[in-house]
Amino acid sequence: MKWVRFQDSDGIFYGIQEGDSVQKTILTWDDILAGRSADGGQSVALSSVKVLAPVARPSKIVAVGQNYMDHCREQNVAPPTRPILFTKFTTSIIGTGDTIEFSESLTQQADYEVELAVVIGKEARKVSEEDALDHVFGYTVVNDVSARDLQYSDKQWVRAKSLDTFCPMGPCVVTANEIADPQALKLRTTLNDTIMQDSTTAEMIFDVRHLISFCSQAFTLLPGDVILTGTPDGVGKFREPPIFLKDGDTVTCEVEGIGQISNPVRVI
Repeated sequence: MKWVRFQDSDGIFYGIQEGDSVQKTILTWDDILAGRSADGGQSVALSSVKVLAPVARPSKIVAVGQNYMDHCREQNVAPPTRPILFTKFTTSIIGTGDTIEFSESLTQQADYEVELAVVIGKEARKVSEEDALDHVFGYTVVNDVSARDLQYSDKQWVRAKSLDTFCPMGPCVVTANEIADPQALKLRTTLNDTIMQDSTTAEMIFDVRHLISFCSQAFTLLPGDVILTGTPDGVGKFREPPIFLKDGDTVTCEVEGIGQISNPVRVI
């Protein structure tokens, strides 16, 4: 099942995507996470509504750095021995079609990162790897936009990763039962007409099970929380010469089985 959050002339709703249409419901996000069934509602064309980020304000976004072997190789660094965690502020979330916007006075090195994102469905505290996937509601796509100059000058990542509009998310949440193996999904980033990232979640160093269990040993994961699982190689920072987002660009991130998010870039 694909859950879409959207806006029409009557307000903001959640609906079930069926091809090019969405079945409108009156369910809240909490209802959906709790597994309440959706009554049959009006079916509307996706093209007639504004698709929003599927998770509006999770209690937290947990992100993982350097979690792909190919990404470590492109940096010429040893893979980490345990997950590197950081956070993105929830105010950075935007949806597909929304504009990634930043000032050159703040950053001149905005970069893209396609990521598989995990949406927690059931509270997780000190869960085992064996039971970890039982706590997953579904999966979505995130572009972990990153201000590389701030990331390296600050010596930590929160500000660089949390600028407003730096967390494009969507276009839907695909329920966990439709993703047979989260470690066997293709990921791709296209910048304008050029493929920049093209890899698979099999390159993850720490898989989804491990990440959920690892996080839950330290802090409680609540329903609706989002875990960004890392990005593969091909980011702009480590290209020769480096390539960063510029005014007028369009960046598209896609994960197999979920869909794609596409966002224009505006420098102000």
